Amino acid sequence: MSLPQVALTKYDSHQVYSAKQVLENEAHVAKKEQLAMFKLMTRAGEAVFTELNTHWPEAKHILLLCGKGNNGGDGFIVARLAHLAGIKVTVLITCQPTQITGDAKTAYEMMLAEGVKQVFKEQLCEHITNFQGDVIVDALFGIGFYGALAEKALQWVNVINKNTTPVLSIDTPSGLCATSGFVNNNNAIIADVTVTFIVYKQGLLTGRAADFVGNLILADLALGAAFKEQVVSHNSYQFPLNNHKITSPLITRRATSHKGSIGQVLAIGGFVGMPGAIRLASEAALRVGAGLVSVACHQDNQALVFQGRPELMLAPNSAKQLSYSSVMSKAKVTLLGPGLGQDDWSQEHFDLQMTFIKQSNYQKPMVIDADGLTLLAKSPQYYSHWVLTPHPKEAAALLNCDVAAIEVDRFAAVRAIAKQYGGICVLKGAGSLISDGERVVINSSGNAGMASGGMGDVLSGIVAGLILQANDYFSTVCFAVYIHGAAGDIIASQYGQRGMLASDLFNPLRQLTNQI
Repeated sequence: MSLPQVALTKYDSHQVYSAKQVLENEAHVAKKEQLAMFKLMTRAGEAVFTELNTHWPEAKHILLLCGKGNNGGDGFIVARLAHLAGIKVTVLITCQPTQITGDAKTAYEMMLAEGVKQVFKEQLCEHITNFQGDVIVDALFGIGFYGALAEKALQWVNVINKNTTPVLSIDTPSGLCATSGFVNNNNAIIADVTVTFIVYKQGLLTGRAADFVGNLILADLALGAAFKEQVVSHNSYQFPLNNHKITSPLITRRATSHKGSIGQVLAIGGFVGMPGAIRLASEAALRVGAGLVSVACHQDNQALVFQGRPELMLAPNSAKQLSYSSVMSKAKVTLLGPGLGQDDWSQEHFDLQMTFIKQSNYQKPMVIDADGLTLLAKSPQYYSHWVLTPHPKEAAALLNCDVAAIEVDRFAAVRAIAKQYGGICVLKGAGSLISDGERVVINSSGNAGMASGGMGDVLSGIVAGLILQANDYFSTVCFAVYIHGAAGDIIASQYGQRGMLASDLFNPLRQLTNQI
């Protein structure tokens, strides 16, 4: 069976930036490129109008909500272009005209000179509620916005979200922080399309942003390349580019390779009542190419874990027996946590692994997930050679805060975990983040159909199985996260998102690992 096109695209890294970096540097870069800022605003408005025509070519009436800043200026240019194209335009201004200054004022005056009508802020909610046109353009707040919407702005945003008309947001949906992706109390415009400028802003690509951004389009305004050359970013985005093959970070296998040379994964987990998690993780490691996988699970679960998968090997179930076993010495990678539980049996296995990492000469890679992370949060340790894969609740436990604090700034959280605990951290969720404490990579693959039990266990197994076969662990972890999501995208493209099971990923994972 051939794979859908999603599997034949390249996972590549594009630099992404905080809003602050863009705001502080765009004028300097434009000046160096001999580009006036009003010309840049004009290009932005033209890019938005082009996307409006592309997505809604039959639009006959558009409504624009424009603030007093440069985001509003972009909106004024869109309004003028739409008016000149014969589209009916309604412009709602959120301030007094005397408050509009600079390039936005120039754009505003050019719009008025073409005869575009405007409505002032006293009547905005009524006009938005009654609007029955084709598109609403959000030019309220730009990428400088952070925090909570003021009461009046909150009313405008809520009325727009209640209107069923499609929404196009300029640069960022108003109410969303373009640096962190934070949205206060879910109060931001829910866009169908967002056109962002020059470079990708990191907050549009992870966490809650997925609920608000819609179809994200980058218009680099012929300044993006110069900006990336002149402004350094430690963050990047795994963005699929068509018509390229993925470059695999895995070591090329020799013709004489055998299971021993490829290596063994030791998977520890599967407490009473939780056999599925360690089974999924273990089989995932096999499916991406691990030579051998041994499983140490609770004795009550052994039959369930090994049923139907004879390729898995049985490791001693007690921590004491495991510590002296050949499995412990032969395993090149340890996976700890899926279904591990929080009982004495669980704690003994956790303590055993922590004993090993404290040895000065111990450098074997380790992957910790699920219950292993919960135990780690209770007894913090530092190790340079592990990969931690928390979801937001587990991340909050690791940093001794609440989930809301994690979601306020996922970038800061993933860096903090990697710095505090060592190794590499994968902060799971929409737009999963991978960090070694300095750089951050945003994953682009995956879909909402993967919100089902066992998906994280499969990811941990993929990570363990792939780092067994690689030297560059950071690139390999990024690769693992990408193909995990890509496998889910393949299943969704074939059958739809709803009803996707974690075990459904095994077949496309095998194909992806070999075809790439």
